[in-house]
Amino acid sequence: MAEHEIFYSEELWEAAFMVGKVLSAATLDLRHPQDPGFAASLFGVQLRDISLLYLDLTVAATLDIPALGPYFTVCMPTNGRVVCEHGSGVAFEANTVRALVTSPGTALTMHFDHDSPILLLRIEEQALLAYLTRLLGRRLPHPISFEPEFDLAAEPAMRWNTAVQLLHAEVYYPDSLVQHGHGIGAVEELLMSSLLFLQPSNYHADITRPTSSTGRRVVREATEFIEAHLGERITMDLLARSVHMSVRSIQQAFRDELGTSPVAYIRERRLNRIRDELTDAMPRDGITVTAVAERWGFHHLGSFSVEYRKRWGESPSETLRR
Repeated sequence: MAEHEIFYSEELWEAAFMVGKVLSAATLDLRHPQDPGFAASLFGVQLRDISLLYLDLTVAATLDIPALGPYFTVCMPTNGRVVCEHGSGVAFEANTVRALVTSPGTALTMHFDHDSPILLLRIEEQALLAYLTRLLGRRLPHPISFEPEFDLAAEPAMRWNTAVQLLHAEVYYPDSLVQHGHGIGAVEELLMSSLLFLQPSNYHADITRPTSSTGRRVVREATEFIEAHLGERITMDLLARSVHMSVRSIQQAFRDELGTSPVAYIRERRLNRIRDELTDAMPRDGITVTAVAERWGFHHLGSFSVEYRKRWGESPSETLRR
C-alpha cells in the first residue's frame, strides 16, 4: 500500500477534509480528546468504476458523513471494530468477520476503536445499475438498496473474499494484467456480481430466481449474445437466430423492457467498450482512437467522434490522453 498513499496527516481538520474529497463531506472527531498520537492515512487506487481504499485513523475517532455520494461501499475492518450507524440510525458492529454495505445518499456515522483500520471497496452507482440492468434484462424501477450487514464468515461469502483478494493481488502485484491495463472489466464484473448475488437487496429475489417473463428472457439472452460478439457484425437476423425468436419479437421486447431498440443498445455498449479501452490504455501500448473505434464497429471516424462526444462530453482523443 505504501506506493499508493493519498494522504497522511496529524491534523484532525485536514484529515476530515481529505476524507471528504475521496468520499463525501465529513466531520472527524476524537472519541477521547486526551488520546495522543492521532495520525490519519489513506491509501488507495481506482480502476474504472471500483476503487480500493485503506483508511487508518490510529486512535479512537468518529467519522460522520451526512450524505454519501453516488456510490456503494463495502467497509471491512482489518483489525479491531467499527460501530456503524447507517441510514435508519440502527447501529451494528463491523469487524473482521462482518462488513458494512452502504447505499448512495444515506447518512453514515462510523465510531472507530483504537487501531481499527478499514478496507473500503467503492463501486460507482451508475456502473452497478448498468450491470444489474444487463443481468436482469430490464430497466430498474427503483434504485438499488442493500441491507447494511454483510456476514463475511458465512460460507457463501467465500466468493466475495476470493474476489477481493483477486482485486488486491491485481492492483498491487507489479506485473499483473490490471497493471498492464488488461482484464479490468472482468475483475470489476466479478466483484459486482458477487455482491449482487450474495448480499440481500431489493433486487435479490429477481437476481436469484429465474424470470417467468418471455420478454425479459429474450432480452437477457439477446444481450448475452451481444456481449459475446460485440466486436463482430451483428445483424437483427443473426440476433433472432441466436435466441430463436422473430426480429419483431426481439424489437418489441427491447422496447418494453429496456426502452430502446436492439441497434441503439448495441451502439451504446460499443461506445462503452471504446471508452473503457481508451481509459485503460497505457502510453507504451501505442493505441490509437482509429484502431479502437474500428475494432468495435465504427468505421467513419467523423460520425463516431460526434457520437462519442455527445455520449461522454469529451472527444475520444481527450479520453486517451487523460
